[in-house]
Amino acid sequence: MTVTNLYSSDALNKGLERYLKPEAQKKLGAAIIGIAGAGGLGSNVAAHLVRSGVKNFVIADFDRVEASNLNRQFFFPDQIGKFKVDALAENLLRIAPDINLKLYPERLTYGNTRQIFEDCSAIIEAFDDPKSKKMLVESFMNTDRFLVVASGIGGYGSPDTIKARKIKENFYIVGDGQTASDKTIPPMSPRVGLAAAIQADLILMYFIGTLTGKEANKECNHDK
Repeated sequence: MTVTNLYSSDALNKGLERYLKPEAQKKLGAAIIGIAGAGGLGSNVAAHLVRSGVKNFVIADFDRVEASNLNRQFFFPDQIGKFKVDALAENLLRIAPDINLKLYPERLTYGNTRQIFEDCSAIIEAFDDPKSKKMLVESFMNTDRFLVVASGIGGYGSPDTIKARKIKENFYIVGDGQTASDKTIPPMSPRVGLAAAIQADLILMYFIGTLTGKEANKECNHDK
């Protein structure tokens, strides 16, 4: 399903003009980002990227919003019971009504993943199931897609352990690499949100380069 909105995003776009050069806005506006999973990571990554000027998304998740999701996912109580992709679309369109969303309320498998994300130049892995993570990595690790996955974001405290590790030029892993969420180590908003923010930041880095510290006074010349 493809979702668009007839209203404009003038307010957000005017705000972004203050922070991003036209070239950077153009690159982000042309990018197509795939998000595999619309839960704690995926919903928050999507919000960060929309606020940063990304316009095109492919989002897949078979699950529905539950009360237990509200402690860390970008949903609201009145959205309980809706497909996550549909609820997320509602929320993202409130931020930027002119974004383009392709939504797939279905389970990703070896049989459909490559086809669903075939038009994406970057893909965010946002699953909570290790088997699904493995499937996505195996599907795209040896392609030219920029792939950002997560591992070890459960619990709370020790925020400095959530880091981005470069595996190869187009493959990063975000997390502490060991603290998986389970019944004794719950997923909590701060660490999940921190990992999602890092994933989103890596997407910006890939498309428009780095702008921190010494680079802050330089032109963005990352050609993607």
